[in-house]
Amino acid sequence: MPADLSDVPAELRGPVAAALDAAGVEDGHLAVEIVDAGRIQALNREHRGVDAPTDVLSFPIDGVGPAAGPRELGDVAICPELCVDMTLTETVVHGVLHLCGHDHETDDGEMLALQARVLASLR
Repeated sequence: MPADLSDVPAELRGPVAAALDAAGVEDGHLAVEIVDAGRIQALNREHRGVDAPTDVLSFPIDGVGPAAGPRELGDVAICPELCVDMTLTETVVHGVLHLCGHDHETDDGEMLALQARVLASLR
């Protein structure tokens, strides 16, 4: 059964599906919400203790990495007005890879390389 993308804006479902596939996640549910700068700043303050707006936040729920069977992957919040270094497609792929357990701050470039491969596959 493919991932449940019903809570993902229609224009972002292709990039989300590609990121999940590249991460080896075959099933589960996730949500992507488009928010304004005030909302993402509040989320960043509440969940990370950082009182500043940011472009994307990921909130994983049911663990990381590939898993058999459906699970609740989590939520991604994106603030398009703050996506100055990445397109909306790049930002959602980035956020979904974080939901799947990837962390570019600790993985010696593996996540960003996977992100580049996903983006290349979408062109």
